[in-house]
Order: sequence, then structure tokens, then C-alpha cells
Amino acid sequence: MIKYLENGFAYLHIINDVMEAKIALQGAHLFSFKHENKELLWVSDASEFTQSKAIRGGIPICWPSFGNNNPELPQHGFARTAMWELAESLSLTNESTKIVLRLVNGDDFYDIWNYKSEVQITFILGKTLNIQITTTNQDTKPFELTQALHTYFFVSDIKAVKITGLEDKPYFNALANKYYTSKDSITFDGEVDAVFQEVDKPIKLIDKEQSVKIINRGSNSVVVWNPWIEKGAKMSGMNRDDYRKFVCIESANAYEDKRTLQPKESHTLEAFFEFS
Repeated sequence: MIKYLENGFAYLHIINDVMEAKIALQGAHLFSFKHENKELLWVSDASEFTQSKAIRGGIPICWPSFGNNNPELPQHGFARTAMWELAESLSLTNESTKIVLRLVNGDDFYDIWNYKSEVQITFILGKTLNIQITTTNQDTKPFELTQALHTYFFVSDIKAVKITGLEDKPYFNALANKYYTSKDSITFDGEVDAVFQEVDKPIKLIDKEQSVKIINRGSNSVVVWNPWIEKGAKMSGMNRDDYRKFVCIESANAYEDKRTLQPKESHTLEAFFEFS
């Protein structure tokens, strides 16, 4: 199951009767998920699969900090470039596979994340995709957690997609540095960087190539992002026209939805994806 690129980059290759998936051990990063040879996640052709460098696309894990929430940590935390260990691999049925990866905060990160903690991610891969990321505070003091599953969905054309389920929700517009309340479904004619709060119903991505229903648990916040032309052209691991091919809808605990974990307490962020 564990395979290696020529440069030694390690990943899990999982196949069952209905899907094929690839998960990098670095970052516990799902970077391919196919049904009937159709790729459902977007990954940039310019992304480098090298040690200590995040993959551009798929589902990066932002943990234990989303964005620049904690200035003592790298942007989006350190989990997405850390090496995880395979804790469990199990065929549930011919059409469903369970993968569990674990990251224990040891000496490698204690100088920047001064808490004893463990994070475990569980993938249930089949006709649907279920991801659960569970954080446990193993310390004697509480800590604050922000996080996200930074999902890049493949789309036919960003200008032709629509996102529903976030109507009438308060959101922070990072481009304007202001709070607003959404009114309609989301469409794209320019850069979008918004963190929605009080999210309490399924979200749907509607595209001519595919539709995705997203149900989040342990989360009241969702991030919607596309860098558009100018910013996308300047970003690492991204070609100039890549902005057309994806939209990020991120299941999160961000901003007002941050969580405080007391000693021995756990929290699970769960995202369920149904494709049609």
C-alpha cells in the first residue's frame, strides 16, 4: 500500500471496487480521489511533491492553527508538512476502506507548539468520502485550536459554479477586512476569501461536471476561497490559469468558531462529501 516517488516521497495508494485514492504520509494529505477514473479533487500540475513543502491542492490539513491565527506558528500550522504514521488500514467492505493516520506532538514541534497533544485523522473512502480529524489535549493546561480541511474541489470553470447553503450567514471578508451578511448563493467573478460563521446546514457545490454535498460536524465555520487571476499567478505551486479549475470550500473551526480544549479533552472536526 505504501508507495514512493523517485525522490522518496511516500504515499498510500488505496483501491477498492468504487474508488482510487492517494494519501501522502507527509501531512496526511489526500491528493487524489477518483470515481470511475474521474478525479474529484484538484491538484496543480506545478505542485512539488517534496519533503517539507505543502502540496498545492487536494485536502491539506491546517492544524493546530488556521491562517495566521497563531503568529508563533507557520501559516496554517505545521501538520500539513509533518510526517504522520499509519495507525490503521482496513477494508470495511469491497466498496469502503478505512485509513487512520496519527501525529503525536513530540520534540520536533514542542519548541513552537508548547503543548502535549495528539491528532488523528480517519478517512472512510468509498462512494462517499468521510474525514474525521480528532485532537486530544494530553497536557495539564488548556490550549486554543483553530483548524481546517482545506479542500480543493475540481471544477469545469470557476465562472460557472454556484455554492448554496451559506445564504443569510455572517461572514468575514478577508479582502475588505470587514464583516457582512450573505444574501444569495455564491458565484465567482473575482477573488473570494471569506469565512462564514453559524453554518448549520449542508453546503452544495453545483457545477456542470459534478455536484458535491458537504455536511460538517464539530464545525460552525466554512471558508470559501479562490485567488483569481493576479494573486493566483503569484502563488507557489500554481500555474497562471489554475484559478479557473478549482474552488476551495473548507470545513473549519476558524475565527469565532475556535475551540478551547481542556486537559484530556478531545474535539472532532468531521466533513462528509457526497458526489453526484
